[in-house]
Amino acid sequence: MKRIVLSLLLWTATIATCVFLATFMRVGSLAFGWAFNFLLMFWISIYVETQTQELNSPYFATREWEKKGKVYEWVGINLFRQFLVLIGWEKLNKKSNPIEKSAKALAHNLLRTKKSELGHLIIFLLVLGVSIAVIVHSGFRSAIWLIFFNIVFNLYPVLLQRYNRPRIERALKLIERNPEKRTTRSSQE
Repeated sequence: MKRIVLSLLLWTATIATCVFLATFMRVGSLAFGWAFNFLLMFWISIYVETQTQELNSPYFATREWEKKGKVYEWVGINLFRQFLVLIGWEKLNKKSNPIEKSAKALAHNLLRTKKSELGHLIIFLLVLGVSIAVIVHSGFRSAIWLIFFNIVFNLYPVLLQRYNRPRIERALKLIERNPEKRTTRSSQE
């Protein structure tokens, strides 16, 4: 019951603050596109962190065509990764989630990819819905910034998590197969 109430409060706060933002900013502006995405990131990150557990849905399973990452590389995921390094996001992320080579740390990073992907996917779908509504109501030009920021802030982060997950899964399997490394790493923790 507590989770349901918290979930309802989070969604109510999300909707109320988004309506407030749309009331005081021109929906077709760059500022609105930016602010709307970050506002959703704030609320949805709280939702994902408090309302999700292990995320074992088949949706998160790595598909065979994803394992080598060629499709993601073809759509420019490496350019996006370079962009994240350039703006300092990668450094900030590694500082808050340092990379360790233990099974426990890799399992945690695997869960982090799922939570991050879920959050960005929810936001992507919400912004897509709002973009469609703006297009219908005011035309495509009014939705350009929403669409642009949705691709940069949400679609590419979803693709990045799907690109990274098979590599983390492979590293985790390697550590789990080699009991000597696993026990050595565990004893160092």
